[in-house]
Amino acid sequence: MRDGFETRETWPFECLRCLRVWEEEFVVRHFADDHGNQVEIWLSSGVAVQPPSSGTCCPGCGAYHVTSFPSGYLARHPELRPDPEVRPQLVPELGAASGPALEEPKAPLAGTPLAGRLLVAIGVPVALFVGYELYRGLVAVAPVHH
Repeated sequence: MRDGFETRETWPFECLRCLRVWEEEFVVRHFADDHGNQVEIWLSSGVAVQPPSSGTCCPGCGAYHVTSFPSGYLARHPELRPDPEVRPQLVPELGAASGPALEEPKAPLAGTPLAGRLLVAIGVPVALFVGYELYRGLVAVAPVHH
């Protein structure tokens, strides 16, 4: 006969490609078999899944280049919390707390598309370099009048 217990774990993730931040809740069932071996079964929405440490896919862009934060990290850093419209809404009939959702602050660059940020990151240094070269060329070429 197996002895076991369940725990609930919330894992915060960030996609290193699109910078999306989200949380996933897992139920972990811990068992000890007849030989004393410890077994964990990870469940997400009642379906058995791989542990989050084995590779998670970003729900936004599908990339597998995802990192996780320590448990409770997002509670201490509210600026990183995901957008409220992305989170699944709880149904009041199931005993969830009802009431208006609190508005959460967004990350400073969360609404800026990646292409826009790359354009600024590359365009500003290039514009400065070209401006400097033009200035240097005009000043060096200008004849000196005596």
